[in-house]
Formats: sequence, structure tokens, C-alpha cells
Amino acid sequence: MSSTAGSTRGSGSGSRHPAGLVAGGAIVGAFLLLGLTADWLPLPSPLAMIPGARMAPPSWARPFGADAFGRDVLSRTVHGARLSLRVAATSVAAAAAAGGLLGLLSGYAGGRVDRTLMRAMDVFFAFPPILLALGIVAALGPSPSNVVLAIAVVYTPIFARVVRGPALALREREFVEATRALGAGAPRILARHLVPNLASVLVVQVSIALSWAVLTEASLSFLGLSAQPPAPSWGTMLDEGRQNLELAPHMAIFPGAAIMLAVLGFNLLGDALRDWLDPRRAA
Repeated sequence: MSSTAGSTRGSGSGSRHPAGLVAGGAIVGAFLLLGLTADWLPLPSPLAMIPGARMAPPSWARPFGADAFGRDVLSRTVHGARLSLRVAATSVAAAAAAGGLLGLLSGYAGGRVDRTLMRAMDVFFAFPPILLALGIVAALGPSPSNVVLAIAVVYTPIFARVVRGPALALREREFVEATRALGAGAPRILARHLVPNLASVLVVQVSIALSWAVLTEASLSFLGLSAQPPAPSWGTMLDEGRQNLELAPHMAIFPGAAIMLAVLGFNLLGDALRDWLDPRRAA
């Protein structure tokens, strides 16, 4: 009786995540594939201008139409995926590494170290994320590399907070106390016991942070603070489409849809991973 009930609960909890995992993975995988193979796809150059095709609507020859300079919107959208995903992946990786290390040290050390690090993180939390990123890029100058730095700085405190809580709980667990009693030093305890147990927390947070990073990069690009024209960027394309919204709405619709799908894909993937890796799901 109990085994039947347990299997029912397990199948019920497992049924929550496969659809989101498949859908999110498919969307993210499609964007990754497009970004990695953009140069080999049978598309015109994203910088090639055809004056006679200015603001041409979608057609068989140009499925996404052309922009105000006669450039192919489909080609620019595909190449824009590479920039957005590269900026998002690089910035989130840097934030996860720095924030994860700070959160791990803060949670394990406790006491004065914990209070000092967390008060430092509170300074960053005092600013709205987009305004802090905007201020950093405005001070350093508009470029994708500065956007990477800005997003990494903004999201490092988030990873620190996310890791610190579980680290505080893990340091009091019996297996950590036993390892400490056997004479293991802090580096060994952190590397062999805490980090593996915190991996699932980081995986979920990374997948969700990637969606924020894509949206932040697009916002900064929309304001002219990321890749500079004529480089293809979703935010820049949105800004150009906004200026011609009445005459050529397709210029804004397709890059906007790309941003929406990328954010949706990462959010679906993050939610599915959170359900799948939740230790309480089998309870």
C-alpha cells in the first residue's frame, strides 16, 4: 500500500516538469544552434544593404522583411542571437563564479565574515538592477564587454545570497562535522562536501539568471549602450523598429519575438529544473 502511494506521488511530481523541460530545452537549444551556425546558414550578410528593399514587408525571398537600410531582418535576428547569448552566458558565468564563491565563504565561515560580506552585498541590492547596470555601462562606455561586466556585477549579489542560505545549513550537518572532526581543512570540506551539494541550487539559478541577462542586454542595447550600429543586436533592432513602427512593424515584431522566446525558454527550463532537482519532490 505504501509503495503504491509512494510511486503515485513520485509519478505525480515527475509529471510537473517534463513538458517545461522539453519546451524550454528545445527553445534554448534552437537559439544556441542558430547562434553557433549563423555564419554557415544560407542567409545574406546582416550588414548587406539593398536600397531598393528598404522596409520591404515579409515575403518568400525575405521571410522577416527588410529594415530601413534594406538589410535582411531574418539574418540580423539570427546573428543577434549570437551576441545576446554570448553576453548572457559570459556575464552569468562570471556572476555565478564570483557570487557562488562569496556566498560559500560567507555561509561556511559565518560570524564577522558573513556579516561583512552580506552588508557589502546589501549595498548593491540598494540599487535597482537595471539602473545599476545602466550606470556602470554609462561610466565605462558603450560596448558588449562593458555590458558583460555590468550584468556580472549586478547579479553577483543574487548568487551570493542564493548560495549563502544552503551553505549555512550544510555547515551544521553531521557529515560536515564528522569530516571536520577527522581533521579535514576548510578547502577540502568546501570542495568535497559543500560544492557538490550546492550544485543543483546553482544550476537552477543560472538558468533563470540567463533569462534576466538576455533581457538586460536587450534593454541596454535598446538604449545604445551595447553593440553599436551596424552590428546586429536585438535591442538595437527594436529601437530601429520603434522609429518606423507605423510604416514597417515587422522591424520591431521579429526581434521582439526573439527576445520573448529566449526569455521564455530560459524561464521554462529554470522552472523545470527547479522542480526536478527539488529534494522534496519525492517526499
